[in-house]
Amino acid sequence: MIIIAGLGNPGGQYAKNRHNIGFMAADAIADENRFSPWSKKFKGLISEGELAGEKALLIKPQTFMNLSGESVGEAMRFFKLTPADLIVVYDELDLMPGKARIKTGGGSGGHNGIKSIDAHCGKDYRRLRLGIGHPGMKEKVHGHVLGDFAKADADWLEPLLEALGRNADLLAKGDDSQLMNKLALATGGKSPAPPENAQRSASPKKPKAQSHIHKARQNGHSKMPETGPMADMLKKMFGQKKD
Repeated sequence: MIIIAGLGNPGGQYAKNRHNIGFMAADAIADENRFSPWSKKFKGLISEGELAGEKALLIKPQTFMNLSGESVGEAMRFFKLTPADLIVVYDELDLMPGKARIKTGGGSGGHNGIKSIDAHCGKDYRRLRLGIGHPGMKEKVHGHVLGDFAKADADWLEPLLEALGRNADLLAKGDDSQLMNKLALATGGKSPAPPENAQRSASPKKPKAQSHIHKARQNGHSKMPETGPMADMLKKMFGQKKD
């Protein structure tokens, strides 16, 4: 048996937040794979079904993001599962919108939901991170993650979630490379360009300095020396013979 936990905050006011993409992913998996209706258990909402021939439990913790581990940990203890049986799906600031990455273990990256799950469940579980992009400035992060997806985001968000739902068997089997290919193909490079202020640390490149020889070749813009060592060298390079 496996548990797939999608992270988010409960309540209608948060439903369309970027921070709730984990809830959206769990809904997509349930819808595409005919899981049971959602019911309350383990301080969360759960839905049961089967993926890749194995029993699977979807869970959306209702403890608010910062206490997600309380809900997921309770479910794991009830079914006597280990971190190897757990997959967590959540939002990632440091990935461009529409991009996805998956790994086992690692740090929290400052994500409070992951910090809570690490504390209650251990760290060696699989983590599917779905990119929501960075607003470019640290002081804008809170408003960004708790802000709703823009209408234009539907161009990549809907295909991404649909593809995840359709290919949830790959997630369950641990066929991560194939899953990443499917998600990338679904979004088709539809991620928007990063905000201009996200480039704040990048310095504009200076034009590459031209060599003296290159300048000398430019259609007579610079007069070539007629005598001296430089004149001899340029005549040889341009195929002119010395008198």
